[in-house]
Amino acid sequence: MTQVIVVGAGNWGRNLVRNFYELGTLAGVVEIDASLREEVATYYPDVSLYQDYQQALETDVPALVFATPAPSHYRLAMMALEAGKDVFVEKPMTLRTDEARSLAEFADRESRILMVGHLLLYQPAIAWMREYLAGGQAGNVLHVATQRLKLGKVRREENVWWSFAPHDVSVILELLGKPQLQGVTASGHAMLQSGIEDNVHVDLVFAGGQTAHVHCSWYWPLLARNTVVIGDKQMLVYDEVLQKITIYDKGVDENLNNRDQGSYFVEVADTQPLKIECEHFLDCIKTRQRPHSDGWNGALVVEILEKATELLNG
Repeated sequence: MTQVIVVGAGNWGRNLVRNFYELGTLAGVVEIDASLREEVATYYPDVSLYQDYQQALETDVPALVFATPAPSHYRLAMMALEAGKDVFVEKPMTLRTDEARSLAEFADRESRILMVGHLLLYQPAIAWMREYLAGGQAGNVLHVATQRLKLGKVRREENVWWSFAPHDVSVILELLGKPQLQGVTASGHAMLQSGIEDNVHVDLVFAGGQTAHVHCSWYWPLLARNTVVIGDKQMLVYDEVLQKITIYDKGVDENLNNRDQGSYFVEVADTQPLKIECEHFLDCIKTRQRPHSDGWNGALVVEILEKATELLNG
């Protein structure tokens, strides 16, 4: 069975450690923090531990999984690819579009697997919506709007846009069929710390006229995580908190009259997306198929994140 080493066992890394261990594929963990290494040793005494990343590169384990701080992603992932490893890297893939493209190009050239942790693409509800929209029942998809709002953990090293939006940007690209980006507008408010936005609105325009809107905030009184899809025949709402999809059979006809034929709920599988994501990476290593969230998918997301950041910075 394919083995992996997870690099970084902190907040999100411990979830990856647990999932790959439960799948029987965790060969080792790299962690510079001694207390975190002790935690891993307590729960997974049969797993090899490394303080030095170079030691992991020199093993015969074929794949590395990165859950390190985003500024380290490019350097560590490129070192792994150059060492002949397959790579899974958490979102955001990098902090610069040119670095993301460099990783994707290198992986393609060297026939390496490069996968980005865009978790929501492996959420059964999003997968169901993708197939439903592709089937045409909702008609032409005109607009996707997302909200990711809560009174959340405020960070000093990044704004809410880089912290929250990779999830939603990846979903928007997925549901719109990976269209070509045409334009970006952005506005944000730094209420708690100078220069670090807590509340951000971004509008996207794509070739063919499709549009999208992203609203993310970690300084908000209510918890809201939802995706709204506007088609010319139907509208879909996915409530991520309640794990519920509602289809609204309503719209406006050619005479600009409202049409409303009711709504109904869709039952979707309650499978943990992280397990599905980890299994997909392992399957890609085995079969050499291109991951659903490959390096180029990661680069498209970073491009939108970076363009919006330029506008927020003036």
